Amino acid sequence: MPSSPDLICFCGQDWWYHNRAHSDFQLMTRAAKYRKVLLINSIGMRMPMPGRSPLPWKRIWRKLKSMLRHTRRPLVEAPNYTVMTPVLFPFYGSEKARAFNARSIRSQVERQARKLGIKDPHIIVTVPTAWDVAKEMQCSSLVYNRSDKHSAFSEADQGMIRGLEHELLTRADGVLYSSRAFRDSERELTGERAHFLDHGVDTKHFAPRGRTEALAGYDCKRPIIGFFGGLDDYVIDFDLLERLAKERPNYTLVLIGDATLSMERLTRYPNVRHLGFKPYAEIPDFGADFDVSIMPWLDNDWIRSCNPIKLKEYLSLGQEVVTTYFPEVEHYLDHVHVARSGDEFLAKIDEVVEGKKAKGDRKALLGKATWDDRTQELLQILDGIAAKKGAACAAS
Repeated sequence: MPSSPDLICFCGQDWWYHNRAHSDFQLMTRAAKYRKVLLINSIGMRMPMPGRSPLPWKRIWRKLKSMLRHTRRPLVEAPNYTVMTPVLFPFYGSEKARAFNARSIRSQVERQARKLGIKDPHIIVTVPTAWDVAKEMQCSSLVYNRSDKHSAFSEADQGMIRGLEHELLTRADGVLYSSRAFRDSERELTGERAHFLDHGVDTKHFAPRGRTEALAGYDCKRPIIGFFGGLDDYVIDFDLLERLAKERPNYTLVLIGDATLSMERLTRYPNVRHLGFKPYAEIPDFGADFDVSIMPWLDNDWIRSCNPIKLKEYLSLGQEVVTTYFPEVEHYLDHVHVARSGDEFLAKIDEVVEGKKAKGDRKALLGKATWDDRTQELLQILDGIAAKKGAACAAS
């Protein structure tokens, strides 16, 4: 086994159309400074279908465009970072179709790895359907990045996904968690193989700044209550956002991000602005122009298992953050304003508008929380898992 294995990451997102803030992208682009990295764009968990999936044709079209790009090195400054979208057939309902799909994807990935000179890599699996592909690949370690509880995703075949998650939890060499509560809830299955790897933040990109007036051209009257990120129907509490728009007509609600459903429900209110997707490079200037930054999460299994990346991004910008409750926020109570009901959510926003600030020491919180710090921590965890695996094999 090489002393510093390269990495293959079966990503939970797609480089070509998802927000570059996602942890897989942040970690893998930085790991490419030290190792070769082959990032496999998400192979998905379901076939988008009319009547079952929001905006199905948009999703299908963007995945087809991603497959047409196939394999590329997208970053001039990171020549060891390669992104691949394998040709896939997302018919997950049939075991025979799944097996055929897995063999096809495995063959494509292994062929590309050989071209790149990647041998016995660390394999990181973020999306459970990649288990069928990765389980038969030669590797130094196979690690499950348990970033979300995918079996809580209502559009997918939850029974199938739950089975794949169980396989990964019990058979992977290691399991990474970004939520301590989520890690602790699955200790019975993972034992000592569980590792906590907190999310990081790009403190240079999200450096504190004054009002940027980036929203000046959008007819936004202050105070501006803002959110940036994915507007996904399975994580965002749109009922709560509608309450905010309706009951606080003197506030402007600004929503920045791609949406998985029609936004007409909210944009019919005169004080709501949906700016749609904005490039990652522009997000800090927009975020810094908010008067209050919000995280309006649903209360479901997905959110109870999460640790939103945007929390540290908001804090790094110097924003006051109002959020609904989720277990990981227990570790940030001095830094954010936490609401346990819709009424309290609106009241907390009012308090921040009136000048209330969180009392936590942000400098101390973020001082060792950069994505560079997290990447070094990840590589140490992976190499440690591989060394332990190698020692166990030598002893047997």
